[in-house]
Amino acid sequence: MERAGTAAHRHGSPDLAEREPAGGEPDWTRPAGRPARRILRLPAAPSAHPAAGHVALLICYLAAGVAVTWPRATYLTGSLPADRDSASYVWGFWWVARQATRFSDVWFTGHMAAPVGIDLGFHVLMPLPGLLMSPVTVYFGPSASYNLMVTVIPGLLCYAMYRAARLWLRSQPGAIAAGALFGLSAMLSEQDWYHLNIAAGALFLPVALEASVRLRRRPGLRQAVIVGLVLGAAMLTDPESFVLAAILTALVLVPWLVRQHSITAVRMAAAAVITGALIAAPQIAAMVREVAAGGLAIPPALLAVTYLHYGVGLPGMFAPTPRVADFGLTVLAAPFRASQDGEGLPMFGVTLTAMALVGLATAWRRRSAWLLALTWAVSAALALGTSVWIGSRQYIPFREIWHGVLVSPIMPYTWFVRIPGMSGFREADRLAILGLVPAALLAGAAVDWLRYHAPPLIILVIALGVLETGYSGNPAVGIMPTSLPRLDRPIAADHSGSVVVDVPYGLRGGIPEYGSMFPPEALVLATADGHPRAVAYTSRVPATTVAAISKHAFYADLIHSQHYNTTHYIQLSAAQIAAARRDVRHLDIGWVLLWRRNRADRRFLAQTGFRFDYRADGVLVYRPATR
Repeated sequence: MERAGTAAHRHGSPDLAEREPAGGEPDWTRPAGRPARRILRLPAAPSAHPAAGHVALLICYLAAGVAVTWPRATYLTGSLPADRDSASYVWGFWWVARQATRFSDVWFTGHMAAPVGIDLGFHVLMPLPGLLMSPVTVYFGPSASYNLMVTVIPGLLCYAMYRAARLWLRSQPGAIAAGALFGLSAMLSEQDWYHLNIAAGALFLPVALEASVRLRRRPGLRQAVIVGLVLGAAMLTDPESFVLAAILTALVLVPWLVRQHSITAVRMAAAAVITGALIAAPQIAAMVREVAAGGLAIPPALLAVTYLHYGVGLPGMFAPTPRVADFGLTVLAAPFRASQDGEGLPMFGVTLTAMALVGLATAWRRRSAWLLALTWAVSAALALGTSVWIGSRQYIPFREIWHGVLVSPIMPYTWFVRIPGMSGFREADRLAILGLVPAALLAGAAVDWLRYHAPPLIILVIALGVLETGYSGNPAVGIMPTSLPRLDRPIAADHSGSVVVDVPYGLRGGIPEYGSMFPPEALVLATADGHPRAVAYTSRVPATTVAAISKHAFYADLIHSQHYNTTHYIQLSAAQIAAARRDVRHLDIGWVLLWRRNRADRRFLAQTGFRFDYRADGVLVYRPATR
């Protein structure tokens, strides 16, 4: 891994993996004084080649990732979480592979929101992972790509954090522990289950940290380009994670640039920025195109309302993770479950929190330790959102009204979303992931200290860590198959390219929204039959798409009909029905999948010229009467 540190490792030196350059900075340096006599020793590696140890460690991390997220790995046999986010990732892998093999644009699709189509510049498309997984997608299907990536991400997160930790921690066990506490955390394990883009994007936080530190220590064009490559790759994986990686990179490099007063340092930073911009150019261009077209014209009041839903509550952020309930310790999980929880498990847990504080206490002479603690604290404060939730009660200190919503002007997140370009960062709780990086490093420092002063306590730390590590899924989400051949076989046999309409129908996912939630199976089936879908599920629903779809009488009247079930049905007028029938003739709708029993929907389909064709897997399939 590090050439400069190889000799030191062979002789059991606890020094950093690399030595500081002449006139080195106070950040990321070794603590003052000599460490105590080493008590705990690791067995010598069977191979003298450094890569062998890294491969072995990576395999161990991958195995641990499978264990702490079990039974997620069993989904490789042909299952998916029964939610629209998972279906969207499967569709994304299929779409990127399809467009890549045709050398076509991946940031616009006519296969959702048909026949209008929809921009994907702000969607969690993950073009880089999709491109890398294209061979798997082509030969084994998009569901296989999605499940495989979910399976390996926890182990990769661990290894990436380990590499970054070796640049700050003085021993191998501490770095290994830091990697495990980061990659196997309940926070990221839950995201890996249901928000793959966030888990995959988090991979770039420790990678960006390592690249930035190496640039500080040994400035050079090659290392500057590596920093740019990392940031560009982060943008092509998840734009929100790019923001976090950019913040982390800035925290490392900006103080260095200020102290250097060197044109060479400025050139290195410029090289990193230019490289990152070039790599991310396709994604940036797609986002600019969508904004220029008016697709992101979201009312500020609508954005402000969403800021209320994703803050983390106290003391849940530092309480035992819900994972302890899997070991019968349900009462310990109560504080988090009783607190505000907008999304996922944005929490550090008791073990990581305690170890990080111990690490800060043992490394208090190092200024970098205090900078890590400050980064952790600020990230946690940002994750609270625009108010403070303590248990089930909300507090808004010095409240003020902003776009019609009560917010607290002393909360950092209230000002973070006012930074130009940050208004779309709606999920305050995801900023806790940024704080997970310094917390894991400080916890690794605690393991370092225990190794030299109280080795037996490391066993206790491991035991406590296991109780809070990982995530085993939400039973309420359920499981769906990766294919429904009885239902989809006739549609796949139709090569006309006609539009498939799923009912309930809607354009959903982000803001604004149009219509109703539809079953997640719809997008998964789309990857098998290849037909354009009338429904859409994207991170942002462009206003231009909503405006264009709403002009179609058929879709507007369908939304009217599907809102009625057992309640009183407001009859459509004869003129409305006639307009919808005329619209159908221009929409090229070949199939309608009725996923629920709704008399109003069936009546509307009959009125607009559709006839029942067949039933499979509990779904009623309609076709135009003229076909």
